[in-house]
Amino acid sequence: MARIAEIDRTTRETGITVKLNLDGTGEARLDYPIGFMAHMLNTFARHGLFDLEIRARGDLEVDQHHLVEDTGIVLGQCFAKALGERRGIRRVGNCLYPMDETLARAAVDISGRAFLVFDPRLSLIPLVSAPAASVSSSAAAAVFQTDTVEDFWQGFVSAAAVTAHLDILRGRSDHHKIEAIFKAAARALREAVEIDPRSSHVIPSTKGVLV
Repeated sequence: MARIAEIDRTTRETGITVKLNLDGTGEARLDYPIGFMAHMLNTFARHGLFDLEIRARGDLEVDQHHLVEDTGIVLGQCFAKALGERRGIRRVGNCLYPMDETLARAAVDISGRAFLVFDPRLSLIPLVSAPAASVSSSAAAAVFQTDTVEDFWQGFVSAAAVTAHLDILRGRSDHHKIEAIFKAAARALREAVEIDPRSSHVIPSTKGVLV
């Protein structure tokens, strides 16, 4: 059975549509008005081998927080919907990801319990860059508020009902730290959502449910 989900969420602050295929090839089609975040979402899809389509708009005249957090929420909802009752999955995954001077660690448990431990060691100085090439909007924001990264992951784990520990063990560049976290998390989630051929019909919990 295809593990695909699509969710459209509209509020007074944001409008976001996400389509996710857990068993994809890493293709991303993004219409996202924050260039750096679009880069992270593309990286997430590629390293997780998730096919991902996102169309998003938000009240960027106020702040980036609403759109980035809501993107995490909708993506997490898609993960939960695509996984269904989570039968047959490996459930846990982990990754140590080196990116030049930076080393990131991600450990996830698709447990049905939302919990985030997040230690990115960021300077919280906004990143300035050109808009990502994958962004169709010519008005894409070229400045990224790095403090919103935690908002994204908090939204994701809450909506997906996942426990995640995301840490930077060492590093200098905030760009590298954030990107390494996204890559490590994607690879850990890729491992966790894979079907275990030894227990492909079993819900991986002694309780018999993952809620």
